[in-house]
Amino acid sequence: MFKLKENNTSVSTELFAGMTTFLTMVYIVIVNPIILADAGVPFDQVFSATIIATVVGTLWMALFANYPIAIAPGMGLNAYFAYSVVGTHGNINYQTAFAAVFVAGLLFIGLSLTPFRKKLIEAIPDNLKHGITAGIGLFIAFIGLRLTGIITKHPTNLVGLGDLHAPQAELALIGLAVTLILMSLRVNGAMFIGMIITGAIAYFTGHLSFDKGFVSLPKLPQGLIITNPIDAFGQVFQHSLFTVVFSFLLVTIFDTTGTMIGVAQQAGLMNGKSLPRARQALLSDSIATTIGAIFGTSPTSAYIESSSGVAAGGRTGLTSLTVAVLFILSAFFGPLVSAVSGLSAITAPSLIIVGSLMMGSISHIKWDELDEAFPAFLVILSMPLTSSISTGIALGFISYPLMKAAKGKWRQVHPLVYLFAVLFFYQLAFLQH
Repeated sequence: MFKLKENNTSVSTELFAGMTTFLTMVYIVIVNPIILADAGVPFDQVFSATIIATVVGTLWMALFANYPIAIAPGMGLNAYFAYSVVGTHGNINYQTAFAAVFVAGLLFIGLSLTPFRKKLIEAIPDNLKHGITAGIGLFIAFIGLRLTGIITKHPTNLVGLGDLHAPQAELALIGLAVTLILMSLRVNGAMFIGMIITGAIAYFTGHLSFDKGFVSLPKLPQGLIITNPIDAFGQVFQHSLFTVVFSFLLVTIFDTTGTMIGVAQQAGLMNGKSLPRARQALLSDSIATTIGAIFGTSPTSAYIESSSGVAAGGRTGLTSLTVAVLFILSAFFGPLVSAVSGLSAITAPSLIIVGSLMMGSISHIKWDELDEAFPAFLVILSMPLTSSISTGIALGFISYPLMKAAKGKWRQVHPLVYLFAVLFFYQLAFLQH
């Protein structure tokens, strides 16, 4: 079913890769409820809804697309939901905001069923694709450094070196060293083993504890948030949430598309300019977004942390299936997941290492052609500096056709690139982001 031999992988490798991806992204089941709680959504509701949306999207990716890419509520989109939508657009509440997410999800499904998103992948210039991959790598490495305090705020230069004697930083550096040594020795499952060793050190040094126990039953205190699709559309029209739906639509399309391209290129799964089984892959996040809104969570996206599983050897949907199963189990181990995911030093080394591996894409960029190189550079630079994959992609899409036109090469640019350059310019200039 997963064509392991064709993809030069094995069951054990895929299981290790799935565990690695799970451990690097499981923080979302804690972080997402914390963020959406600021919009008034009950923690338990979002905790369960986050797991449901993640399982639905990731299972679809595993069983129908056969890719080692996990789907979960997107960081950034949850903050936009909580701080820019709820309470600001006509003082709407979170139930109405979920109606906008639901409508956007249905539009995602419609677009994913058409050739549009597949053609979009093929239309993205090669140098922008390489820039997206490298930019994501730099972004997740920066996340790993920031979460552990190795990089911290600086009063004049925004970021600077943190306190390397702080427990989180020390644990992260130990974990990084251990994982790098294991990878250098070509130990199978090096990243996962590195996390286990780091977690054990944290436990015996008193930095990891399980005071709240290990097990609790999942629950949905609000029941289903969206019960009537017609009413959801009615709320969008009543509150004129068209720009909100458009923002969810545009950001999710490019967050997911960009991440899928980056991870697929890293895994060697791209077929030239196209992504095989693109429709099935792209349906995963649109279906997950729609289901997630029904239960009470913000839009989903393909997760950049999937690249950690790819780096651990994951090449097929068995990796994603493993992630989905572990998320199902995590629903019953809320206290345990909260304790482990709350200590970023355990997972940060994998993010840093994967970031370095993904940066290898910059070697394929045509640096001697400014009209090709600068848009890619802009993508790479802006993703970590703006903390947004979609913003990096937007700046690349805007600058690429402008520079091609300036050199008289406007015919070389695909019409879809011009279309999205205009849409991205409109979004950055006039919409909240």
